[in-house]
Amino acid sequence: MKKNIAIIMGGYSSEYEISLKSGQVVFSELENTDFNVYQVHIFRDKWVLVIDDVEYPINKHDFSTIINSKKITFDCVFNAIHGTPGEDGKLLAYLELLGIPHTSAPFYQMALTFNKRDTLSVVRAYGINVATSVYLDKGDKIDATKIINKVGLPCFVKPNKAGSSFGISKVYDKDNLHLAIDKAFQEDSEILIESFLDGTEVSVGVIEYNKKIEVLPITEIVSDNDFFDYEAKYLGESQEITPARISEEEKVKVEEVAKKVYKVLNMKGFSRSEYILVNGEPYFLELNSVPGLTKESILPQQAAVAGITLKDLFLNAVRQALDSF
Repeated sequence: MKKNIAIIMGGYSSEYEISLKSGQVVFSELENTDFNVYQVHIFRDKWVLVIDDVEYPINKHDFSTIINSKKITFDCVFNAIHGTPGEDGKLLAYLELLGIPHTSAPFYQMALTFNKRDTLSVVRAYGINVATSVYLDKGDKIDATKIINKVGLPCFVKPNKAGSSFGISKVYDKDNLHLAIDKAFQEDSEILIESFLDGTEVSVGVIEYNKKIEVLPITEIVSDNDFFDYEAKYLGESQEITPARISEEEKVKVEEVAKKVYKVLNMKGFSRSEYILVNGEPYFLELNSVPGLTKESILPQQAAVAGITLKDLFLNAVRQALDSF
């Protein structure tokens, strides 16, 4: 008997449209396989299973629905939600309470890696290079001079818990720091201000594949804009070069650090982490636990270079989730 797989997508953050695209790609790749797959849209005002534009409400008591008088339950959930409540662990804690397997790391690891400040604190303790940073809560007194004296200029201002470069600014002078802080606070009540790292930016996918931790080919990011912002990520205003044009020594260092970060943070399933190579040394920026999953997204590009098709990538995630419970 075929198992039922719910592909959850959407979410409550600014990334919901990107998540819907990722989820649709996952659905398309898994549709004609040994599983029954369903698209489940998760929004603040509704949780619904969608078939041919018809919506069937999800019963939140047991994550089920009724289709043609038949109750549908799910054997596994494929998490394609970028941002809250899928990437920050909230929805995964709910699924774990219900005993439903999912394709992401356990809820605590997801919550940790969604919080940039806490993630940086953990990896820093293991000797991994990170940028100098300042952390602010909404309502804190802002001393621009003190901040700049610590992180220098230019610097980056970013929401602590947001993705897809929403709310991020690169600041070159003191006069624009407050504007950048206000922009970041529109996305989150906590923000991070980091020193600028001058070097080559690379992105590294680390996944569980065939029950082993595998580092995918490294991607070099060359943005047409001032940094790898939303337009560069999603509107074609960047070059994503896989494999990266870095030396063998740099490649080995990045792979070692990326694998160490994955293990230190107790990750499972998909991850994509970002680094800046400064004088040949990798500096960790952040980790995405639900990276983009469209064909144009970085991790699928890396998988393709490694000889892994999207279908194999997604089937592997579902099978590992089922095997883990």
